[in-house]
Amino acid sequence: MELVKNKIYRCQIVDYTADGIGIGKIDGRAVFVPRTAVGDQCDVRIVKLTKNVAYARLEKLIVPSGARIRPACPVADKCGGCCYQHITYEEELRAKEKKVRDALTRIGGQDGAALQGITGAPTTEHYRNKAQYPVGRDADGNIVTGFYRPRSHDIVPVERCLIQSETADHIAAIVRKWMQEFDVLPYDYVAKRGTVRHIYVRVGEKSGESQLTLIAATRKMPALDELVHRLREAEPSLTGILLNHNQRGDNVILGDRTDVLWGEPMLEDRLCGHSFLLSPEAFYQVNHAQAERLYACAVDFAGLTGEETVIDLYCGAGTITLTLAERAKTVIGVEIVPEAVENARQNAVRNEMDNVEFLCADAGQAARQLAVRGVRPDVLVVDPPRKGLDEQTRDAILKMMPPRVVYVSCDPATLGRDVRELTGAGYRLDCAQAFDLFPRTGHVETVALLQREG
Repeated sequence: MELVKNKIYRCQIVDYTADGIGIGKIDGRAVFVPRTAVGDQCDVRIVKLTKNVAYARLEKLIVPSGARIRPACPVADKCGGCCYQHITYEEELRAKEKKVRDALTRIGGQDGAALQGITGAPTTEHYRNKAQYPVGRDADGNIVTGFYRPRSHDIVPVERCLIQSETADHIAAIVRKWMQEFDVLPYDYVAKRGTVRHIYVRVGEKSGESQLTLIAATRKMPALDELVHRLREAEPSLTGILLNHNQRGDNVILGDRTDVLWGEPMLEDRLCGHSFLLSPEAFYQVNHAQAERLYACAVDFAGLTGEETVIDLYCGAGTITLTLAERAKTVIGVEIVPEAVENARQNAVRNEMDNVEFLCADAGQAARQLAVRGVRPDVLVVDPPRKGLDEQTRDAILKMMPPRVVYVSCDPATLGRDVRELTGAGYRLDCAQAFDLFPRTGHVETVALLQREG
């Protein structure tokens, strides 16, 4: 049957895409339908056709899935931040575990039994310690913050987000009111004019501290003293109010210069028993409780006895590095962001860890430099961005050939690709464990252990 655009068809949802979109079948052809659940029998309207697949929107539920629930979020059908607000958490975990298993088998060419399971989060609400709100105006000219609609730069106004911290929402509300009263304009990405681009709030789960970084396209704006005064009066958890200057023409959030308007330049928090100072640029896992479980698994997979040399690529502010250093002889952390490296070095001193070293370099470059130095790691830990390992880094790993590679992944597809490359060059996948650090979104983390053959 040839599908026709704008025509309504009946279908049953049988699976999810990697992004959490429901997959239905119409006469054997895959149809992608957002905001649906496996088991839904529904009428859908075709909105786009390609050679192999079709895209549709839900028109009517005929028989709802047993996994379907009423979303607690009032903008769940509009905001692009979450894709699983309409299903039970048990169903979400099932979908995410399957996503990782499919990536390891279909892309990685591995036995799916290597995945031991998925560790769910203790809570699905207000778990994020980092919020970056884009700023705009609604049709009436009111200042709004929120999140983008899927595949657009249209802001869906959100005053209370169910996955962000309530402190972050409160701080954003104070900034919105200040902007409205003093006519501080949000930045217009199309017209290339305006002032405030983003409101960035980070919260220390254990310390109770919070930090605001206001990201602006201009170096000057009115009534900054008044903003500082209001924030300090209304939010006692604040320990620093910063102004970041970003005049770039792209979508990168942070610019290269940050000034302190009041308080401390860095936020303090505790993770895995260590104290960390964090600059706005430093990477830090957004779900504190799950990060501790994730790192404990990574250390367990590393199999440390106290005699090992460990290299930690993509180390950020040194969170995994210091956790590894408790059980290893020496750990070398590598990070490309200078501010994060400085944080990492300060954190090592702060926690009296003298068996660590930090290099500011690209992961691939650093791995090659360490190989030239004759550093032969017993364990290599990698925690790359979503794009996974680049070719240089993979080549450097294969030159060093450490007995164990612990891979911390935030994208199952690139994990599968890198596992395929490494297992084809002398490694075997020993085991893997998935962790849900981002409830209600499509993201999932995985820790995988690769052992050198022979």
